[in-house]
Amino acid sequence: MTITWTTPADAATLAAIHAQAFDKPWPASDFDELLTQKGVFGALAGDPAQGMILCRIAGGEMEVLTIAVVGPARRQGLAQALMAAALGAARQAGAQSVLLEVGTDNPPAVALYERLGFARAGLRRGYYDRGAGRRADALVMRLDLVAQDA
Repeated sequence: MTITWTTPADAATLAAIHAQAFDKPWPASDFDELLTQKGVFGALAGDPAQGMILCRIAGGEMEVLTIAVVGPARRQGLAQALMAAALGAARQAGAQSVLLEVGTDNPPAVALYERLGFARAGLRRGYYDRGAGRRADALVMRLDLVAQDA
């Protein structure tokens, strides 16, 4: 599987993938702006790209800002490959932990993160706007990279 690191020039591709996976997609301008910030990096999976991840490293911690795989490519290991690449980058940058939020209405993603060693660290009630007046809770999940590497 092909994993490529992104630049601001990939903002439209990131936004296109994101739009196929989320009710409230981010515009390309958001990806462009984020990718110019210190500590922010992204990756694309597949050729052509069918999955993406965007992360930020600051203060010894990596935060997964967003991760998405287009519908037809789901359950083929793209999200796991993207997470593995991002976790490798986090370790290389000296991050000690990783945080992310995931909707409680997304059991496959929760299962993936638990398989990768993430633990449930909290709950944000009504965090995600699913449209039409619906909201979903978000699990806050944390991975201790130091303990995992020990």
